[in-house]
Amino acid sequence: MRASTSLKTVTLAAVLIAAPLAGAYAAGHRKGVLDASDPTDMTGPRVTSLIEQVQGVNQGITDAREANNISASEARQLHMRAAHISQAAEHVAASDHGRIPAAQYHDLLRRLDNVDQRLRNDTGSGFMMGDGSDGGNYPNG
Repeated sequence: MRASTSLKTVTLAAVLIAAPLAGAYAAGHRKGVLDASDPTDMTGPRVTSLIEQVQGVNQGITDAREANNISASEARQLHMRAAHISQAAEHVAASDHGRIPAAQYHDLLRRLDNVDQRLRNDTGSGFMMGDGSDGGNYPNG
């Protein structure tokens, strides 16, 4: 039963992470020179996408904790890591007229993916390596 719940959680998290990326990529390429954001506006496509992805990962952490797939301390640690990424995104956006430069955006995405991969490993649903010929499959990470 837990494997089924974990698979549902991972699937939901993957959908929540992938959907905003597609929209953010498309929206970022249609923006014109005259469409400059208000300096206090934190709703650029990269900011919005990243915040939504952090929310998706946080929901996955909450779901895993409620299903007793991870301990309270693991959940707290993962939530804190996700919160630091969100705060970093907001800080960068605040210093750059509501936008996140591409290099920093990709770095923040990489950090968030590391949190998500850690969640998958902690719940036992991470990508497995090995074909069993040496005695089993092992989590990647």
